[in-house]
Amino acid sequence: MKRIATWAFYVVSTLAILYIALYAYAAFTEPHLQPGAPIHIFRNPDAPSYS
Repeated sequence: MKRIATWAFYVVSTLAILYIALYAYAAFTEPHLQPGAPIHIFRNPDAPSYS
């Protein structure tokens, strides 16, 4: 039981570190938005309109 708890701790710790690394990567590589700059949303022109 102690061995399972140890491995579970390792798995959860590894997932937490990977999550923090992914968050840091996303934070530092995101495009920097400027106030007033237009936001381009690309939509498939052949998509149906549900409105």
